Amino acid sequence: MKNLKVLAFTHKHVELKDLGNLVICNEDLESRLINLKHSLDIPEIFYIGTCNRVEFVFYGAHELTNEFIAEFMGKLNFCVPQERLQCYLGQVNKYEGMDALHHLLRMSCSLESLVVGEKEILAQVRRAYDRCREAGFTGDFLRLMMDRLVKTAKEVYTYTKISRNPISVVSLAYRKLRELKLVENPRILIIGSGETNQNLAKYFQKNQKAKFIVFNRTLENAKALAEELNAEAHPLAEIGAYKEGFDILITCTGAPTSIIDNSLYQSLLNGETDKKIIIDLAVPNDIDAEVIKNNPIHYIEVSSLQAIAEKNIQERYNELDSAEKIIQDNIQEFLPLIKQRRVEVAMREVPEKIKEIKSFALNEVFAQEVQALTPEAREVLEKVINYMEKKYIKVPMVMAKEILVKTPETEKN
Repeated sequence: MKNLKVLAFTHKHVELKDLGNLVICNEDLESRLINLKHSLDIPEIFYIGTCNRVEFVFYGAHELTNEFIAEFMGKLNFCVPQERLQCYLGQVNKYEGMDALHHLLRMSCSLESLVVGEKEILAQVRRAYDRCREAGFTGDFLRLMMDRLVKTAKEVYTYTKISRNPISVVSLAYRKLRELKLVENPRILIIGSGETNQNLAKYFQKNQKAKFIVFNRTLENAKALAEELNAEAHPLAEIGAYKEGFDILITCTGAPTSIIDNSLYQSLLNGETDKKIIIDLAVPNDIDAEVIKNNPIHYIEVSSLQAIAEKNIQERYNELDSAEKIIQDNIQEFLPLIKQRRVEVAMREVPEKIKEIKSFALNEVFAQEVQALTPEAREVLEKVINYMEKKYIKVPMVMAKEILVKTPETEKN
């Protein structure tokens, strides 16, 4: 295990905008890792790059000294000034041996993510590994380790509640919405085209047919969202002229005060009297309190959703001990497997060596004696030798595995 190494740049120590300078695009990945692997004689390596972390996982007998890390990063040819690269070297987290394994398991189980319990990290790690495996950068050890990361993460997500309750306002809003009885093909009026409304609209687009109309202060931004939704786009200044009614109103703007008072709301209703659904994710709210008071509305607003999100976040953190227990159990299961695999690899040549000895004995050392035997006697001799061959292959391998498994890791290191 002592040869497992990780160099990690994460959101905990590096500004997210700076992490982008360390991301390697797929087109450049192979050429950069080939240069690194060959020049530093690294047997196995793979690279993980997400919006929250850049990590290099490798297997080799290298000491993670400051000089080695500086050479490692230099070989990757990042397009950043030398002084900025030096700054990154002061922000790296380095892990070796059991610490590296523990870190990778925690990362794959999303215990070290910006959002604890986010399952996407496991998919990202698997994709990163698969790219490097297909390019020939990984080997036997990282294959076994990756299998263990996947197994552990699946157990954490299955047997704990660390990822079960949503913690984003958008996902909570959509969940609340699904609890209501919606009309078929609803008319959805969207006010604001920022990221929050974009994400919420995508939930609708993915799960239900709807007709969208987008209003925004900047028409170009409204058009960009409208194009994704196959919708109409209008400047917010013209919303008072809108007379086509709606079933659901989604609003999230940066306005300092409410933008829809009761008079404008009545205009938007255009005479309709059925109960409407309003999702108001703005802070402060975009919907005036008089609208909520004087109209039949299912009102979903950001403050109540934030309270649920905070409760769910706490529940996720309450599951950390359970997740850590699963990780420790998997480490204890994994170590004997690695030891056994080391024996198997080390003793790959044993069967061939024994076959060579057998052949040399029959055809060289005892050739004359064997030739003098009757056919029946030679057949018996062949059976005895074949039996002994199998035992001499199996017995030492089994004994070696047992000895290695019983030997504490500290004694071998």
